[in-house]
Amino acid sequence: MNVERTLTLSLIYGAIVAFIIAIVGSVVGALVAELPGVLAALLGAAVGFLFVGITALSVLVAVRLTRDDPASPLFFVVIMAAWLLKLVGFIAFVAIFRDVDALDRTVLFFSLVAAAVGSVGADVVAVLRSRIPYVDPSRPEPDADSSQTPST
Repeated sequence: MNVERTLTLSLIYGAIVAFIIAIVGSVVGALVAELPGVLAALLGAAVGFLFVGITALSVLVAVRLTRDDPASPLFFVVIMAAWLLKLVGFIAFVAIFRDVDALDRTVLFFSLVAAAVGSVGADVVAVLRSRIPYVDPSRPEPDADSSQTPST
């Protein structure tokens, strides 16, 4: 598999999405809530990109640990552990920053939602553009005549 190319594209597109969320969110946050809105938008975009990075890193680690065998149970263990890390991290993030007066909660919420949706979109576009082959080109093709037996 050419996983590194797909993950690189995912990180690039995730960075673009995070940058757009940071810019648009900062402008909207400044208009709605001044400095707390700007800080909330920037923090939401950064957390969104952090989660994209955790996803890419977990897939890379899983592929290397399983020696490019995505059917291995270890592959799913690594991916699930990363997912749980992101879930617990998100809950901790919300618990820590819930009552911070320097952040606007509404702008933070919308920037986090935009980052989540945008990161999923970035991953989809990265996979669609990665050109991963459906077959293993190193395996020889079976002989077409060997599957047919002559009738007597």
